[in-house]
Amino acid sequence: MSEHLFSPLHTDPTSGLTYRTQARPPARASRLLVLLHGVGGHEQQLAGLLPLLPPDWLLVLARGPLQLGPQQFAWFEVQFGSDGPRINAAQAEHSRQQLVSLLASLQCQFGVVPEHCTVAGFSQGGIMSASVALTSPGSLGRFAVLCGRILPEIAPILAEKSSLALLDGYLCHGEHDDKLPVSWAERATAWLTELGVPHTLQRYPAAHQLTAAMAQDFASWLTRH
Repeated sequence: MSEHLFSPLHTDPTSGLTYRTQARPPARASRLLVLLHGVGGHEQQLAGLLPLLPPDWLLVLARGPLQLGPQQFAWFEVQFGSDGPRINAAQAEHSRQQLVSLLASLQCQFGVVPEHCTVAGFSQGGIMSASVALTSPGSLGRFAVLCGRILPEIAPILAEKSSLALLDGYLCHGEHDDKLPVSWAERATAWLTELGVPHTLQRYPAAHQLTAAMAQDFASWLTRH
């Protein structure tokens, strides 16, 4: 996607996170969508979703606070071993707190109520989306985990079930994902069901990627509400 479609990087003074919006944001946004990239990606990783959104939606592309290399960022460090992914839990928690703060700042700045806010992300970005939603459901109305998982580390800080029941979640996952096997999506949907979180899970014949079909179905879920 062309650079001119998005603004230069902004730094949110409250959270310290940087982000981009459309170069020409709507004068009055009806909905706010915050997209989070995966580990080793950058904020424009999901920029291709912009044409799928209604023109009165405000899109925010947030950048992870950890720099791994040139144009490579993350929300927390992770290592993959035979026993599955192992994360830096302190970094994940700090990023979660930063995102909650960023949401409050954006909602105040653009006049969007939390119920009209969606946070979604690919892989590690999806992980962070779920972490924010399940621990701070008053910050948003909906969340989406695109080829990600839900961190078991957030269990001690989950919100009350009465608050979680007001959320709406969306999960999609490739059946041939070799980074985060589809079993993570199955665990996620089982946990969400146990918590009473309304949600949808869709599987695709894909690897660890966001295919055109996934993107279109995600956009359809976003805009049908």
